[in-house]
Amino acid sequence: MLFTEDFLHYVWKFKLLDFRNLQTTEGEAVEVIAAGMRNFDSGADFQNARIKIGDTLWAGNVEIHVASADWHQHNHSNDDAYKNVILHVVYRNNQPIMLPNGKPLPTIELVNRISAELYGRYHQMVYGNQQIIPCEGTIKTVNSLSMHNWLTRVLVERLEKKSVTVINALQINTGNWEETFYQFLAANFGFKINALPFELMAKSLPQSLLAKHKTNALQIETLIFGQAGFLEDDFAEPYPLKLKGEYSYLKKKYNLVPIEKHLWKFLRLRPSNFPTVRLAQFAGLITQCNHLFSKILEEQTVAGLRKLFSTIVVNEYWDTHYRFGVVSKPAVKSFGNTSVDLLLLNTVAVFLFSYGKHYQLHSYTNRSLELLESLPLEQNHVVNEFKELGVKAKSAFESQALLELRRSYCDLKKCLQCGIGNEILNTNR
Repeated sequence: MLFTEDFLHYVWKFKLLDFRNLQTTEGEAVEVIAAGMRNFDSGADFQNARIKIGDTLWAGNVEIHVASADWHQHNHSNDDAYKNVILHVVYRNNQPIMLPNGKPLPTIELVNRISAELYGRYHQMVYGNQQIIPCEGTIKTVNSLSMHNWLTRVLVERLEKKSVTVINALQINTGNWEETFYQFLAANFGFKINALPFELMAKSLPQSLLAKHKTNALQIETLIFGQAGFLEDDFAEPYPLKLKGEYSYLKKKYNLVPIEKHLWKFLRLRPSNFPTVRLAQFAGLITQCNHLFSKILEEQTVAGLRKLFSTIVVNEYWDTHYRFGVVSKPAVKSFGNTSVDLLLLNTVAVFLFSYGKHYQLHSYTNRSLELLESLPLEQNHVVNEFKELGVKAKSAFESQALLELRRSYCDLKKCLQCGIGNEILNTNR
């Protein structure tokens, strides 16, 4: 048989072996009262197990190996973390393991105790020639409740990972949630292609500084375009000339250093997604909503959250421009529903979850999940591939979960750590 220790961990955890006449290699009867809790840190694989060996009930740890000789190869004999091992579970006992007192380490061998059917499903899943995911041929057989429960757990895992990034940034910003949210919001305004220059611009222009000019839309626009590096050129039109003149004053007043203009990407972008348009929309949002994160925390409805972003007013100059100095056909540069949904998904939901987790306020983590449930399904190749396999997502809640499932479980073939994989492998199916 070809498998890893992970498979034996799975078999032991869910008691999927044949327990009839179970004995140690020394011939003592074994009864597994409790398999123990899986340990992912240093030390034995399962802790706090309760095993009856002969007439004695033991409480301690269980170590699992494919071959008993692995005990020495992993240097467990010289590691104090393995002193409390009460049972050695191996697929094949190829070398007796002796304790320091000269007695053999109680060992059970699993040869002929694992169902060929279970192993066949495992082998096909992990070593098969699947094109998309390991369980692509069977995932559609998983019942809807199990699927929903596992996707919920995976989504929470995804949000927890993202919250670590948020909290790390929060620490850099000395606990200032408004500043941290402003920086992440800016990065997501640039979407993937211009996320970095947007983030650098925001970090060069603190939200607290913008707050000083909250009643002057022109100065907000000046500071944002100036720090983005777009006001270093020569202009002929009144609007950019006015911005440049104003920026010259504010730059000296606050000792500002703009980012490099060449960092911004225009190539292969639709004009409505040009960074100049996005910056104008960002300026409109900052002008409209000072201390935006506080407003988000207060807003109880999804409609209210959406309204914060969907009513952005952009300077009329951009009605006939996509770039400075280049006139275009008239078109209002409103912030579309798709863009609003992306900000709600990638910024607002993440920050509500991070805030709730940081302060242990479940009302905010629940609001994050409810927000994702209300957002429309994302369209990407991962969602489409799962749809082909019979898993049809209905909202951003599920599409985000599928992205995490694919990246953290399917692509790494962690089927034995996956609730879906466990159900498929379970011999009771």
